[in-house]
Amino acid sequence: MQPTFTGRRQALAALGALAAVPALAQFRVEVTGVGTTQLPIAIAAFRGDAEAPQKIGAIVQADLERSGQFRPVDTAGAALDETSRPDVSPWRQKGADSLAVGSVSRLADGRYDVRFRLWDVVRGQDLGGQSFVVAGGDLRLAAHRIADMIYEKLTGEKGVFSTRIAYVTKGGTRYNLWVADADGENAQSALASPEPIISPAWSANGGQLAYVSFESRKPVVYVHDVSTGQRRLIANFRGSNSAPAWSPDGRTLAVTLTRDGGSQLYTIASSGGEAKRLTQSGSIDTEPLYSADGRNIYFVSDRGGAPQIYRMGAGGGEPQRVTFTGSYNISPALSPDGRWLAYISRISGAFKLQVMELASGNVVSVTETTSDESPSFAPNGRLIVYATRQNGREALMTTTIDGKIKARLAGQGGDIREPDWGPFQR
Repeated sequence: MQPTFTGRRQALAALGALAAVPALAQFRVEVTGVGTTQLPIAIAAFRGDAEAPQKIGAIVQADLERSGQFRPVDTAGAALDETSRPDVSPWRQKGADSLAVGSVSRLADGRYDVRFRLWDVVRGQDLGGQSFVVAGGDLRLAAHRIADMIYEKLTGEKGVFSTRIAYVTKGGTRYNLWVADADGENAQSALASPEPIISPAWSANGGQLAYVSFESRKPVVYVHDVSTGQRRLIANFRGSNSAPAWSPDGRTLAVTLTRDGGSQLYTIASSGGEAKRLTQSGSIDTEPLYSADGRNIYFVSDRGGAPQIYRMGAGGGEPQRVTFTGSYNISPALSPDGRWLAYISRISGAFKLQVMELASGNVVSVTETTSDESPSFAPNGRLIVYATRQNGREALMTTTIDGKIKARLAGQGGDIREPDWGPFQR
């Protein structure tokens, strides 16, 4: 039996090699909310955008808006590119602190030359630029990298726009695991199947995904190499094999097994082999999660009578309870700096995303929706992706930690479940 308190998680998709096939449902980003301290930025339409298959300027602007850190300034009528030395006075009058300009042009060999430059409008300074020569299929990636550069230059932190997310969909009787850009676009299918998959989890280097497949009519853990499509069997013990979680060094997976009776936590080498038992309770222990330093494992247990989140040493030991607000808390996710714990709490029958500051224990409910599931932090710790139901439709959402800025990555059909945000690209 699967644990009975895994929230709204359902079994979804069998996984194979990534196929360069567009998602059946394209996404669009809808940003809502107002942040308290947003940087006003003007992003002029890139020269040549109208003829390019992707609108670079619009993608950059959407990325920065979704981060919650930036507020767009109107650029209507601006005719600028990376070679321009702009008159900053009009932009100051519009309230902009910075200005991004650029161009995209098609080369004779069919590739595209993408260039951009960033200006400090307040000081009138050139903050530098970048150029890329890319195939048409990589124009979005070039735009995301430009947004990353702008984000880092103006905030001092790394941007996450060129990272990837994995998520699962069910449409009719077909299941899919997708790998997509961080904005949900450019989705590529791992493999469509009538058999389910759950719990996709990125390795720390972004090269592998662990997941649970039901193709053998029971939950079995596999690890899939994203670049080659090859996979290896990790856990196929008697009973259920589920909830894989990577150690930060990529050498170990924590998993939930029922091979010795009830659901308990084990570790197993990421190359496979024998499993080492970590917990020795008579309760359901599941959903393990390593801390960023690899020293601790967070997990969900009903050992206190109802599902709560606990923490113990990575090698086992006496667990300590972490969540005390509410009677039903599942699906833990940790920010990379270890400061925040996101999780799903059942409140008056609704499943809602909560964010706890671990040092103080303060908890904030950051959504108005009632069917939230599977939170996962961006690798810079500034955003959380989660699945939910909004206006009667399944959707992927991102939110800032304070819940003030949300973006809907709106699919056109099918259930959308279990997102996991991949690491920075190396």
